[in-house]
Amino acid sequence: MRTLDIRRHTMRRKPGQHLSREGIILARLVAEDAPVYDLVVTSTIPRAVETAIAMGLEVDQCIEKLGQLPDAVHAGVGWPSAFARIAQAVAAGGPAARFAEEQGRLWQEIATQVPDGGRGLIVSHGLIVELGAVASLPDANHATWGEAIGYCEGVRLRYDGDAVSGGLLRVPEGHRLIEN
Repeated sequence: MRTLDIRRHTMRRKPGQHLSREGIILARLVAEDAPVYDLVVTSTIPRAVETAIAMGLEVDQCIEKLGQLPDAVHAGVGWPSAFARIAQAVAAGGPAARFAEEQGRLWQEIATQVPDGGRGLIVSHGLIVELGAVASLPDANHATWGEAIGYCEGVRLRYDGDAVSGGLLRVPEGHRLIEN
């Protein structure tokens, strides 16, 4: 079995691309309870790379597709959106479904690089994480997953052969923020 945590980046100093002081503090807080990762992969966008570094991790790979959300997907789903809404968009087919399935396949490819019994981390972005999570766990009751993920939140997936299981990763309630 291989475990893959997929998390949204932490807070940045808008309109710039670099992390804010609060974002660094949140990434460090999340890292306190994080497992040891055998593989760390981020999007190529600075806030994703910087989140992994703020967590005290070395980035092994940067993959552009982890940070590229087509306009048609964003326009069709909207963000932030509750998981129930995202699941409906995926079930309806079209750009959101295609993108979600592509992310799910990409995550599964990354998981194959994690040693058996090991753990990997992906740092990506809002709506990308939600779409990939819905595609990766299609039989889950997405309505119970609640609102969009906040900063440093995401999903933990366990790959055991062809079977995938998992659930959400949330930060402590007092630290939860969703903003773009």
